[in-house]
Amino acid sequence: MQFIDQAEITVEGGKGGDGIVAFRREKFVPAGGPSGGNGGWGGSVILVAVTDLQTLLDFRYQRVFKAEPGKRGGRNNMTGANGADKRIEVPCGTVVIDIDRGETIGDLTEPGQELVVAQGGKGGLGNQHFLSNANRAPEYALPGLPGELRHLRLELKLLAEVGIIGLPNAGKSTLISVVSAARPKIADYPFTTLVPNLGVVSKPTGDGVVFADIPGLIAGAHQGIGLGHDFLRHIERTKLLIHLVDLTSPDPIGDYHTILAELNAYGHGLPQKRRILALNKIDAVADCQLWHDRFRGEIEASPLLISAATRRGIDALLDRVWQELELI
Repeated sequence: MQFIDQAEITVEGGKGGDGIVAFRREKFVPAGGPSGGNGGWGGSVILVAVTDLQTLLDFRYQRVFKAEPGKRGGRNNMTGANGADKRIEVPCGTVVIDIDRGETIGDLTEPGQELVVAQGGKGGLGNQHFLSNANRAPEYALPGLPGELRHLRLELKLLAEVGIIGLPNAGKSTLISVVSAARPKIADYPFTTLVPNLGVVSKPTGDGVVFADIPGLIAGAHQGIGLGHDFLRHIERTKLLIHLVDLTSPDPIGDYHTILAELNAYGHGLPQKRRILALNKIDAVADCQLWHDRFRGEIEASPLLISAATRRGIDALLDRVWQELELI
């Protein structure tokens, strides 16, 4: 599946229907007054959050959305029909930003949640509204008002409780594949994972917790280097982070600080999130306990030793995850 997590669209509410000029023409009513009806409201453009969409891919092919205009008024003071609303389905987790104003106007996180992004125009007044003692036969009416026009940017932020972060090839995809049914691409070269992978992990209580493998974090990710700038936003919604460090790296402690610096530089609450440090690939190093002690002395935290490939230490890691989630 192709993953698209940003899109820009134009939305326009329907134009209001025009009011009309009309007069009563009835038998035995020789001086019928004005009877021109009002125009109907134009339809609005409404975003609707749904669970059966996971990407914004559809907006790559259609970028302009217009609601139906209102109908013009009728004789005998009849108001025109309102235009139909244009309802657009988006994935849960979609943030809506007004490009021209540079402000967030909505965050659709719950299934069925709706957001009106372009209001339809008001219908024009028919000549019945302009009757007065000074003007008993008004011969003018008002046109309908145009609908609201907006340029929007949609950003998808994954709805996951636990995010797995680390440098490329730290073992994030392997970890999510062994704790859930997710089957991401796994290979021994950097940037194997080009899109976030989601997996549901069962708790001892039977409840499911969504884990996300966040790809592409390297030094300078917050500045747009590598893939990380696009995917750092997905960590914002997580409650807990699992920070994987590859013990076969030339400088595991330096790798740890690289990711930590990117979280601090990006901000948006990421530095304050609870984190579990997991030292991965202990099956490939002889002195894993020495690394455990060095990390504990360096960062004053107790890391976990795991091997995602051989599943060593995975149960202990999940136990820690459940404990941390209980505290949040």
